[in-house]
Parts: sequence; structure tokens; C-alpha cells
Amino acid sequence: MTGGGHGGPGQGNQGYGQGDPYGHPYGYGGTHAHEQSHGHGAPGHEQVSPYDPSPGRAAPGYHQAPAYDPPQEYHQAPPYGPHAAPGYHQAPPYDPPRGYGDHPYGDGAYGYATGAHDHDHDGGAHGHDPSYGYAVGAHGNDVGHGHPARPAHPARPARPEQGGAEHAHPQGGFDAPPEPHPARVDAHPADGGAPAPYAPATAPHVRPAAPGPPRTRHALRRDPRAHWAVLCLIVLVAATALVFAGYGRHEIAATGAPPPGCPTTPTTRGEGPVVQVDRNGILHSATPPDGTVALTYDGGPSPDWTPRLLDVLAAHRARATFFLTGSEAAAHPELVRRIVTDGHELGSHTYTDVDLAQVSDTRADLELSFTQNALAASTGLGTRLLRLPHTTGLAEFCEDQWRAARRAAQSGYVLVAADGKGVLQFAGSPQAVDATEELLARAGTTSHTSVGRALGITDTTYHVSTSAEWKGAAFVQAQHASRSFADAMAWLLGAAGVLTAARLALLLGVARVHVRRTRSRRRRGAPRLPPVTEPVSVLVPAYNEEAGIEATVRSLLASTHQDIQVVVIDDGSSDRTFEIAESVDDPRVMVVRQPNAGKAAALNTGLAWAHHDVVVMIDGDTVFEPEAVHRLVQPLADPRVGAVSGNTKVGNRQGVLGRWQHLEYVIGFNLDRRMYDVLECMPTVPGAIGAFRRGALAGVGGVSEDTLAEDTDLTMALCRAGWRVVYEESAIAWTEAPSTVRQLWKQRYRWCYGTLQAMWKHRRAVVEGGQSGKLGRRGLLYLLLFQTVLPLLAPLVDVFAVYGLLFQDAGQALGVWLGFTAVQVGTAVYALRLDRERFEPIWTLPLQIVVYRQLMYLVVVQSVVTALLGSRLGWHRMQRTGTATETLDRTAAGRPSAAG
Repeated sequence: MTGGGHGGPGQGNQGYGQGDPYGHPYGYGGTHAHEQSHGHGAPGHEQVSPYDPSPGRAAPGYHQAPAYDPPQEYHQAPPYGPHAAPGYHQAPPYDPPRGYGDHPYGDGAYGYATGAHDHDHDGGAHGHDPSYGYAVGAHGNDVGHGHPARPAHPARPARPEQGGAEHAHPQGGFDAPPEPHPARVDAHPADGGAPAPYAPATAPHVRPAAPGPPRTRHALRRDPRAHWAVLCLIVLVAATALVFAGYGRHEIAATGAPPPGCPTTPTTRGEGPVVQVDRNGILHSATPPDGTVALTYDGGPSPDWTPRLLDVLAAHRARATFFLTGSEAAAHPELVRRIVTDGHELGSHTYTDVDLAQVSDTRADLELSFTQNALAASTGLGTRLLRLPHTTGLAEFCEDQWRAARRAAQSGYVLVAADGKGVLQFAGSPQAVDATEELLARAGTTSHTSVGRALGITDTTYHVSTSAEWKGAAFVQAQHASRSFADAMAWLLGAAGVLTAARLALLLGVARVHVRRTRSRRRRGAPRLPPVTEPVSVLVPAYNEEAGIEATVRSLLASTHQDIQVVVIDDGSSDRTFEIAESVDDPRVMVVRQPNAGKAAALNTGLAWAHHDVVVMIDGDTVFEPEAVHRLVQPLADPRVGAVSGNTKVGNRQGVLGRWQHLEYVIGFNLDRRMYDVLECMPTVPGAIGAFRRGALAGVGGVSEDTLAEDTDLTMALCRAGWRVVYEESAIAWTEAPSTVRQLWKQRYRWCYGTLQAMWKHRRAVVEGGQSGKLGRRGLLYLLLFQTVLPLLAPLVDVFAVYGLLFQDAGQALGVWLGFTAVQVGTAVYALRLDRERFEPIWTLPLQIVVYRQLMYLVVVQSVVTALLGSRLGWHRMQRTGTATETLDRTAAGRPSAAG
């Protein structure tokens, strides 16, 4: 295996033997300071293939170093020596730059350059035959006489003119391997393109490109606002519809019979049960003549008894007056029309059978008006006949009932009471049908007719105008719609309750399965995969994270994993994030700076500088427990596993908002991840803690910038590529949750919107097979139902629940809510127990159901509207306070080693 460094003047054909840890040869021969040839020192010498550490393969005159054995010619400080020997550039161990060897990112030795710097890429001196002297063709680099260039891997950054990060390397080019700490990598200096202070002076021709505008795939637009007015209107219409339906069904402001022993009415003019008031305000009463009986029926019409009663009356050629309830007339217009067609008479029994004496004058007028609308819509008729509900004879009228009756009579109504002789009164019911049939069977010569015919009143009913018919039709349609809506909401509330209960049962059952699997793997004597001890690269994208970046980096450096590289990517921070990260003096830390381009671009930049084949991605505010990295990567011992989700916990959980989010993480996120793990349909590896195979990332093109939920998008892509994604509950990281409602809204808005984008992007997984099909038919449908559809309907369900509590059986509604809360509390207890958490925050759970959950529902509404309108969002950031370690600092000493 040949190797080399950056030759100075006069060192052109010297063969410097260096054993790169992964066997990547760097055979450089320098001709002068600015024109280096990258290849073999002497002609005709054999270049061994990268990754081949076997001795004896080097050509004569070359030093073959065994794999992972630093050559003697270089001073290498283990494990990440900061400097090479004087005049040489030592690339970091395990760092195969793009286009080297058999690494997934390309082939070849360090033999390529960009056209801008005119490097000679032959195999050493001109005319010598190179072995691996070629560059990445996708970047248009000048290629020598080596093998054809392979395309660059998508996870690697583009050239600076394409918006990628640039590294000022002594050899030139945009894809030179990064230096170990303490060298800092500045993708685009803020000084307009001057070389970074740490750039070696041997490359004055290398000038970093000036920073351009931040790259983004998302066209930023102002968040939509008008839909909130629409949502309020929808909720208002829904509430109105429920109130209207409930009013018609006597669920709202219903009245009963008057109390017994009330003061009765004074003596009226005459003795008859039918009362009118003339224009002068004088009362006139009348009674049917002898031998004539007026049949009257109160209430209805109803399919249960009205058709049969009409058949009985028709069989005996009798006529009757039907005092109809307006709400029932609107519900059954066909029965109203049959009453009129059979020759019977219509009267009003108010709209909801309300006692007019117990309501205001305004409501009394509405009751009568609504009934007239219902009759006009079904028959085109109006009526002048009125019977007050809860009344019989005039002598039994209470004083306030008489006042209400006189007021109605003064407005033109004919008040019809009953006396048991000339005017018979039946309450509409099946029993009334039987009583009528018996009465008519023994009628003899008595004539049974309607009130108008019995008294000779010809204008008891009248034809209404066309506009009144239209008004009545609109009224009836509104009632039909309101009743249908109320019925649908009742069904929806029941369905939502069943689905929620089924979801909780599924989560608890599958969580139990997950716990048993975990414990069985830990049981002594159980077959185990070999531990994962290979080195790990940890990527830390950071944007204005000065409050917590140092704690994050130092928690990683305290990891018990043996070999770790920390790459901090400062995504154009305007605070001191870069300086603070740079101040961490540890050779395992590398700090890269780039213009603000978003989290996905930052991760891709970090991936390009990562040294190892196991990559951990975290957030800039995440604090790891010492064992977290080691435990997180252990599932990667299974070759089927491409990614691992860790266990994220809320660190700042002191306030009510923090406790609510803590419960959400434990009850919602972690229980869901247990279920996803068992069902093999994990949709999200959280950005706060996740481990990946570098080869798996390469296979899906790195971290996509297509969505705002880059973690969800990446996880779904891995599942569709056939990789398994699992959950490691014992790998614990602490994150800082939003401390204000505004910050929480922004964070969840981005999460939800990005998840919708990812679901749409990977929608074809529903019809695919294998691991992709499991994601589509299990994970995506679960997300669609429980995180999109039900939250969208939640405001309407809540309106219906409030309606039931106020106007229906309050005890029943309260009992349902208490039962649901009890189930939630039980689930919370189980989830907290699984995560080895204290039960203290449970007291906030009932309030969370009432307040916090509604906020999350509104986030879904906002996200869906934003997606439908085609608006785009930027990378919202949260104002950090560095409180992610609050709980960790208090509990680290007593925390168990693993959750069970």
C-alpha cells in the first residue's frame, strides 16, 4: 500500500509510505509549490487497491504499511493527531474523501483537481501510468490518465458555485479531506471570500468563494392567516347547527307543565272552548253545536301513529284538526301533506311544544313563526288555529298562560281549548289511535269533524305567498341539515372514542410485546449479536445554539463509546455558536461553518466531513447521557438495520408547559415508537438522537431537502429502500423543549407541516411491497388517521362535547369525559413506568387534555391549510436557554441503566 503527503519543492518523485487507516493511498509527488502531481513516485510501479492491507503488494521502493498503522514518516498523535510532519498534510484517520478507493463515495487515490486550479493529475511524473488517478466526474474535475470518474454521491456537498461548502486545502479543490482538530473548517468566510486564518500559506491560489444568499428548496411565504377566520366561521356554523338541532329536539330550553295550584284565569265572555279577540280587543268564545264534535290531536306528526290515525279517520269518514309541533312538521313534511290531502285541518302547537307562559315574548313569537315556516314549506299553507301546550280547558288556564293566550289571540290566532264535549283533545300517540277507533265505532249520529267546520270558520288555514314558501323551504332545509350534522357528530364522536380506545389498547398491547422482546434479548444465555465497537461520527447541526452547544459537545466527548468524532456544523449562526464550539479544545471535535441553508443542508455538509461508517445525527441543543452513543449503535449489529431511534426526553420540565411536553414525549412519542418498532413501520428517527449506517444514507441520497421534517423524510426513505428502523429505549438524550406557547407553536407547526410533506412524498409506499409496504400500510395510514384526520375533526368534536355537556345529559357527558381521562391516566402511568419516570407530572394530564391537546389540533389545521395552499416554511428555530440538562443534572446519579 503506497501513501504520501504533500510534497514540497524538489520532492516530486519521492515515495513516501503512509498507511491510511482504511488503506487509502495518498501518493503525491510535488514538482513545485503550486503544481502537484498526485500519483506514484516512480513509473511502472504497482498501486494496490484501497482497502487491501495485505503486505507484499507494494511495488519495489514503496513502503507497505499494514491497515490502521500510521507510518513512521509522520508524527501521528493517537487517536486523532493534529499535525503531520513538517511540510506534509495529514488527512484525518478514517476519512476517505469523495472519489477514493472502494468507499461508497467513489474510487481512486488522491489524484484529481478542479479545472480552476490546473493541477496535473498523472501518476507522478508526466508519462507515468496512474492507477487510481481520477476525479469525480459530476463536478467536471480535470482527470488524468486513470479510470473513468464515478458520479459523486448525493450526500457529498456540491462545489461552492453550486451552493456547497468549500474547504481551503493546501492541494486545492473543493473535496479535499478535512484536517483534524484544532483546524476549523470555514465553508464560506463572512469576510467576502478571504482565506480562513487557519488556511495553510502554501496554497495562496485557493480563495474561498464569497457567501451567497442562503440556499433553500422552500419558497418562503407568509403563513396563511385567512383560514383562521374560516375556521372560526366553521366552528360558529357548527355550534349554530347543533343549537338549532338541539332546539328542535327539545334539548335546549325545554319547558314542562306549569306547577299545580297556579292562579287561574278570570271568567271569559261565553262558555265555549274556542276564543277569538276582535279588533277592539273584545274576547269572543264559541262552542260547536249539539251533535257535532270537533276532534283535535296534539303533537306530531309522527311515523309511529299519524299514518294509522289517518287510516282510521278515513275509514269512518271523520275529519279532525291536527295541532302540529313545528319541528316535527319540518322533519316529516310528507305526513303534513297527507293530512291536508285527506281533508283535515292544520293548527299550531308551537315549534317545540313549549309553554308560552314560561318564555319571553320574543321566543314565543319565534315559536309561532318557526311553525308557520314549517307548514308553509310542506303545504304552502298557514294556520290561524293555536293550542297552547300543557293546557286543556280554559278554566284550568293559569293566569300567566291566559296572558300568553290573549297575546297570541290579539295577533290573529284562534285559541282552541277543550271542554270534553264539543271539542275533544287527544295527545298524539298510538293510544290516541286506539281511543279514536273505539270512539268512532260507537259514534251513532254524532258528527265528528274539524274545529273550523264545527264552528263554521272558513279561514282557519290560508295560502301563503311564494316568498313565504321559499322562506319556509329554506328553514326546513336548514333544520334537516342541522339534524343531519348533529347525527353525524354524534356518530363521529362515538367513532372517535372507539378509535381512540382501540389505539390505546394497541399501544399498550404492543408496548408489552416490545418490553418482552427487549428483556428476552437481555436474558442470560439468549443469543446475542457481537457488540458494535467501531468508531462513530456524530453530526451536530447548529443555528444560533450558543446557549447549549458547549453542553452538547461536552456530553458527546464524555461518551463511553471508545472512538468518536464530533462534527459541529454551524449553519450561518448570527450568535457565538461557532466561537463556542471552536473553543472546545479536543482533537475529536471538528467545526464546520457554512452559509445558512437549513438543517438538511447542514447535515449533508457534516456527512461529507464525517470519518466513519456509523453516523449519529443530533440536534444542537441535545445533551447525551454517557452511555447513549454506545447503546444507540448496538442495534446496527443486525445487518438488516439501517437506522436506530433513540429515547428523547424533555430536560426543562419544571413548568406546566414543560410537564405537558414531557408527558407527550413519554405517552405519545415513545409508546408510538415501541409500536412502530414491533410493527416494523418506524416513520421517524428523531433529529435529537438517531444512528445510521453511512451506506444506508448513501443509498437514499443523503438527507433530502425536499421537506421540513428532514428526519421523517430520511427515515421513510430508508424504510422504502428496504432497511429496518428500530427503537433503542436505553439510549437516552435530553432536549430543551419550547418554554413558551409561541415557540411551541412554531416548532410543532414545522414538524407537522414537514410530516405532511414526507407522507405525500412517500405515498406510493402504500401500494409497494416488503419493508416499504409495511411503512405505507401501517405507518402512513396510522399517521393519516391519528395525526391528521382526527385532529382536523377535533374542533367539531369538541364543540359537540361542550354542547352535550350544556344541553344534553350533563351527567352522562361528564361520565364519558371522566372515563376517558381515567384511561389516559392509566396509560400515562404505564408509559412513565416503562421509561422509569416519576409519576408526579400526572396531575397536569386532565388540564393537558382540555388545553394542550386543543393547541396541537390547531397546529394540524394550520399545517394542512398551509400544505393545501402550497405555502412553504423556513427552518424555524427556537430561542434556546440552555436548560436541557435541568432534569439530567438532578437525576443522572440515580437513573437506572436501562428502561424495562
